[in-house]
Amino acid sequence: MAKRPTTGLSFEIDKLTRSIENVVTGDSFQTVVLPCTKNDLKTASRSNGWLFNWKQESAMPGRDVFKLTIVENPAVIQGLVSLEVKSDHIAMQLVESAPFNLGRNKVYTGVLGNLVAFCCKRSFERGFAGNLAFIAKTRLIGHYEETLKAVHVGGGRMVVETDAAQYLVDKYFPA
Repeated sequence: MAKRPTTGLSFEIDKLTRSIENVVTGDSFQTVVLPCTKNDLKTASRSNGWLFNWKQESAMPGRDVFKLTIVENPAVIQGLVSLEVKSDHIAMQLVESAPFNLGRNKVYTGVLGNLVAFCCKRSFERGFAGNLAFIAKTRLIGHYEETLKAVHVGGGRMVVETDAAQYLVDKYFPA
């Protein structure tokens, strides 16, 4: 399968929360991140309002797609992330909130922060000291520096290093 050209991720961290929060009530909901199944990909499609072709992404060699759900409602996907294990870090290839978690009428905040924290957690588990890398669209570099404490290392490449990664993991995955 041919590799897609790298254009940079364009996601905005709306809020760093302890889990995910209902926008209207402020209630927090415990989440879980699990591997995405072929059945999950049937609902995470462009015809259902998702921006990316997650079925195609899951077929990419070396990529793993994970879903974020609420523990008490595991059938509803809140967001998806695709990651790739490199020799010394985790590379986040794609990340997306569910269509109902976008825009002014979103249902939950904290979805994307939760998924980035999950990638950092995986990096720690693999022995990579939490290091996470991704390519950012130029206009969002400052946003990632501010919200994720990511470091821009050039060419749009952003790196979440150990201290920032530990902060995110502690926030979303308290021991």
